[in-house]
Order: sequence, then C-alpha cells, then structure tokens
Amino acid sequence: MESFIFGQRQTSKKENLKMNIDVLEEINKKGFVEEDIDPTLDLFVEIEKLKKEKNAIILAHYYQEPDIQDIADYIGDSLGLSQEAAKTDADVIVFAGVHFMAETAKILSPTKKVLLPDVKAGCSLADSCPPHLFKKFKEKYPDHLVITYVNCTAELKALSDIVCTSTNAVQIVESLPKDQKIIFGPDRNLGAWVAKKTGRDLVLWNGACMVHEIFSQEKITKLKERHPNAKFIAHPECEEPVLKMADYIGSTTGLLKYAISNPATEFIVATESGIIHQMEKACPDKTFIPAPPNNSCACNDCPYMKRNTLEKLYLCLKNSSPEVTVPEHIIEQARKPIQRMLDISAELGL
Repeated sequence: MESFIFGQRQTSKKENLKMNIDVLEEINKKGFVEEDIDPTLDLFVEIEKLKKEKNAIILAHYYQEPDIQDIADYIGDSLGLSQEAAKTDADVIVFAGVHFMAETAKILSPTKKVLLPDVKAGCSLADSCPPHLFKKFKEKYPDHLVITYVNCTAELKALSDIVCTSTNAVQIVESLPKDQKIIFGPDRNLGAWVAKKTGRDLVLWNGACMVHEIFSQEKITKLKERHPNAKFIAHPECEEPVLKMADYIGSTTGLLKYAISNPATEFIVATESGIIHQMEKACPDKTFIPAPPNNSCACNDCPYMKRNTLEKLYLCLKNSSPEVTVPEHIIEQARKPIQRMLDISAELGL
C-alpha cells in the first residue's frame, strides 16, 4: 500500500535509494546533476540566500568565469585559497575551481562539507603525475626531500614532504639547507624556473599544464611588435622560451599586483585568461591582451576551469552535491606537507 503525506505520495526507502543511485550515476557520467532552472530566477540573489541558509562560503580561483568571480566570497590563487580554506568557520565550502583545489580544502577542513560545481573539473597538470608512478620515481632518490606543487592530487600530496604554490615555491626551496637534495614535481617548467632563481639542482618530474605550454613564442613576438609599449607578463608554468621574453614572471596574484602597480597602460598576459577580469576591474584605464596560443583560438582558457558555471554553482549549493571527499588516511598524510607550506609562508609573511 502506498502512503501519502498531505495528499502527496511519500517516497519509500527503496525509491529514495534508487533516486540516490540515479544521482550518483549522473554525477559520475556528467560531473554534475542536471536540473531545469527557472529562467526568471536571479541566480546571484538565490545563491546569496542559499549561502546564508547553509552557512556556506564560495571560494573561487582567478581562472573562473567572471560571474563566478563576482559572486565569490574570496577570489585568489592556490596559496590564498588554501589559507582561506584553512581558516573559514563556514559549515560548507563551495569550491569554484578544479578538483585538486577542492581536495586541498577538504584536507585542511576535514569536518566541513566541500562541494565542487562539476567534479569533472580536473587538471591536466595533476593528470600528468600519476601517484603510483611518482612513488616509483621517488624511490630512486631516497635521500631527496619531495616538494610538490599544489596542482596535484591528494594522493601525490600524501607522498610529499612540503607542498608549494607558484607564489612561495622559490622561498620554500630557499628556506631549506643548501645541501638538501630535492625532488620537485609535477610541473617541470615551474621547477626549472625555481631552480634557476635559487641556483639549486632540482630533480624534476616531467609534468606540465596544457594551458601554459601552448603559448606561441612567435605570435607573442609579433604581438609585442604591434604593442611596443606593452609589458609582457607570464606565469612560471610557461615554457622557458616564453619566460625569457617576459618583463615580469610571477604567480597569478603576482601578475595581478604587477599590473596594478606598474605605470604601463598595456599588458600582454601569458596565463589563463580568467585573471584578466580582475585586472580590468582593478585597472579600467589599462588594456590587457591575452597572449596568443599556437592554435587558432583567440585566447587561452582552461577547459577544466571553465566547466564550472553560475548555473552549476547554484545547483551544487541548492542540492549539496557533488561533494568532494578524501579518505581519512590520505587526509592525515597530505595535511602535514600542506601545513608545512602554510607555516613557512606565515613565517615569511607570504
């Protein structure tokens, strides 16, 4: 016999279980739960309501689409986002970024619910360093300390001694004794830049970010000729020939600060184009040109970062799903190198 509540049919435990299984299958297939949204809804207003109702905070990376950046409680690069995740008193963290960032938030705040608008928002750099292969690589250098760039999986962080970001990589390496042997992974371009800046001989894992590797040196040269007064600024994940052309090399936050403080009025920007939204907001009187890649695209967008949309963020917060979880033993192992990074950064005032 079917049961009813206030004239509506009450779903049975069996039906609820099937609904949950269907939801999980849809998330596994698509990365998110698809649901019709009333087109008359003001998603900015609705998201604000849900944030208050669920005591949630939205953390967004600079590479997210402008609408997400504008609704976020905090916008930043990997270091800033890690610091915010560690100190927030919210019950729910909605991470508008990619999967490894949400994992990092969960590691730093294991008792909080961490949501990601689209769990298929991955990372080509993280994918370039499978933990089981890195473990074998690490075993070849038993006397080396392992520093891993935060752009990697939780499992890889668990194999590390210290985690770093592009903001603090140089300072973290320099904080160690000069005779300390170091493995640096997974980004070979960032590692090579750090080695050059510090004068250290680092053993590098051969990984890279597909977005930062695709910039065209030839097209940038022609662009600089058309804009002779423009400053060319680049992220250290770019390849060395591109970095050699740069007037300034720095983390995403570093590039933003440089653009704000430098008197130049034109900038060619070699990193994911999402940061240009913040540059234009901070400096409406300046012109920012995305560095051209070596394909026919007009700019460089990370396809993973751009999987997140305002609509997915709303549904994620509304349904408290998809949720990012990390096994307890990985949390325990990965938290130590991340905390070591945060401690060193705090000591250095970063």
